Amino acid sequence: MESLRLVVAHRPPLPVPAPGHLRRRLYLHRLPAPLSLPSTSLSLSSPHHHRLSPIPRRRLLLPLLASQQTPDPNPEPEPAGAKLLPLVISIGVGLAVRFLAPRPDEVSLQAWQLLSIFLSTIAGLVLGPLPVGAWAFLGLTVAVATHTLPFTAAFSAFTNEVIWLIVISFFFARGFVKTGLGDRIATYFVKWLGSSTLGLSYGLTISEACIAPAMPSTTARAGGVFLPIIKSLSLSAESKPNHPSSRKLGSYLVMTQFQAAGNSSALFLTAAAQNLLCLKLAEELGVIIANPWVSWFKAASLPAIVSLLATPYLLYKIFPPETKDTPDAPALAAEKLKRMGPVTKNEWVMIGTMILAVSLWVFGDAIGVSSVVAAMLGLSILLLLGVLNWDDCLNEKSAWDTLAWFAVLVGMAAQLTNLGIVSWMSSCVAKLLESFSLSWPAAFCVLEASYFLIHYLFASQTGHVGALYSAFLAMHIAAGVPRALSALALAFNTNLFGALTHYSSGQAAVYFGAGYLELPDVFRVGFVTALVNILIWGVVGTIWWKFLGLY
Repeated sequence: MESLRLVVAHRPPLPVPAPGHLRRRLYLHRLPAPLSLPSTSLSLSSPHHHRLSPIPRRRLLLPLLASQQTPDPNPEPEPAGAKLLPLVISIGVGLAVRFLAPRPDEVSLQAWQLLSIFLSTIAGLVLGPLPVGAWAFLGLTVAVATHTLPFTAAFSAFTNEVIWLIVISFFFARGFVKTGLGDRIATYFVKWLGSSTLGLSYGLTISEACIAPAMPSTTARAGGVFLPIIKSLSLSAESKPNHPSSRKLGSYLVMTQFQAAGNSSALFLTAAAQNLLCLKLAEELGVIIANPWVSWFKAASLPAIVSLLATPYLLYKIFPPETKDTPDAPALAAEKLKRMGPVTKNEWVMIGTMILAVSLWVFGDAIGVSSVVAAMLGLSILLLLGVLNWDDCLNEKSAWDTLAWFAVLVGMAAQLTNLGIVSWMSSCVAKLLESFSLSWPAAFCVLEASYFLIHYLFASQTGHVGALYSAFLAMHIAAGVPRALSALALAFNTNLFGALTHYSSGQAAVYFGAGYLELPDVFRVGFVTALVNILIWGVVGTIWWKFLGLY
C-alpha cells in the first residue's frame, strides 16, 4: 500500500489583491496507474494495489499533487513577511472606522474599537497580507494590547466545543482516506450505476451524500476520495487534463461533483465544518435549535435531495460530456473491489466508529452526550485501535490552523454581540427595511440574496460565516423573519455558494486545480447551477419548511 501524502495545494489567483494566504491542505495521496486494460476502456485506481499498467507516468500527473512533479532546480523563494498593499489596505479599513467614521451615541468606545479591529481582520482574510491564521493572531494581539479585550475574553473561544468538534472532524476525514474506506464505498456506487456517463455521475454524487455525515470535510472528500477516482476514470477514457480531450469525460465528472458537493454538505449538520459554526453563532444570538442533528436533516432533506438528483442531469444538458456511455466501468469497478480484497480490520473499525459517532450525534441529547464528546470518543477509539496515530493528528496542519483562526473570529464575534454592536447594526437595518415597507418574506429574500452574492468577495465558506453570519442573522430577526428559519436558511445558503467560483471554497481549489475545467466554464456553470439551486431551495424548501412548522 502506498503511503498517504499530505501536500499543500495552492489556490488559483483570486480577483482580489494578494490571495496567497488562501491555501488549503488537502488529503491527497499518490494515484497509482489504472489497471492494465486497453487504452480505450475505463479503469479505476485504488490506493490498495500496485501499478499493473505500462501507461506512462506523465499521464497520471495531477497539478494538485506536488509530490509527483519534477522539482524546479531553481525555485523562486516566496517573499517573506506581509504583502505591503494588502497590509496597508487592511489596516487602513480599521483605522478609518476607528478615527474617521462617527461613532453612534449608543455604541461604547470599547465596542467601536473592537469593531474596527474586527473589520480590519476581515479585510485581511479577503486580501491576504499574511496567511489567515497569522493575520487572525495579529488581530487578537491588537485587541489585547490596546486593552480592547482582556486576555481571558480574547482567548475564551479556544475552549469552544464547536470549534473542537470541527478540529476532530478533520481527523475523522483523514481516517476515511488513510483506510481507503471512502474509496471502497465510491467504487461500489460506480459498480452499481456506472454503465453510462450520467449513471456514473449519479453514482459518485450519491456516494458522496452517503459518506458526508461521517466525513465532515467537503475538501477532504474531494481531494481524498472523489478526485482520484474521477481522474483515473477520465485518463482511462483518454480524457486528459489541460487538453482538448478533457471534454470527453473528465470535465463533466469533475464539474458535476464540484456542483453537487454543496448539497451533500447542506444535507447533514456534520457534513461540513461551517454547519456547526453557524449553529454555534446562532446560539450566541439566542436562537437555539432543539435536537440540532435531526432538526437540520429534516429541514434540509427534501430540497437537498431534489437538488442532488437534479444536478447531474442539469449539467448533462448544459455542460455535456462527449462520451455518453461507459459500459466497462461496472466491470472494472468489480475488478477493482476484487483486487482490494475483503474489508480490512481498520475499515471495519472506521465503519463502527462512524456508526457510533453519528448515532450519538443523532440521539446524544436524549442520553446527555454532547456532539463534541461523541467526536472525542470516536477519535479515542481510532487512536487506541491504531487506525490513526498521534503523528497523523499532528500532521493535520489544516485542523490546527482552523482552531487558531476560527477561535479568533468566533471570539471577536461573541464579544461584538456582548458589547451591543450586533444589536445596533440589526436595528439600523430593520429601520432601513421598514422605510421600504418590506414584509418579512420580502426582507428574507433580499437578505438571503445579499448574503449569497457577497461570497464572490470571499475565498472561504467558514471565513464568510465568521465574518457575516451573526450580522445577517441579527438583520433577519430584526426584520421579523422567524428565528429558526433565519438560522437554518443562512446555514444552508453557506453550503450552496461553495461552487460559485474557482476560489469560493476548499473543494473549489481541488477540482479546479485538477486541470479539467476552464475558468469561464466555472463561472458560467457555477452561476447557472446556483440559480437552479436557489429556485429549488426557494420553492421546494419554503413549502417543506411550512409543512415542518418553521414559519
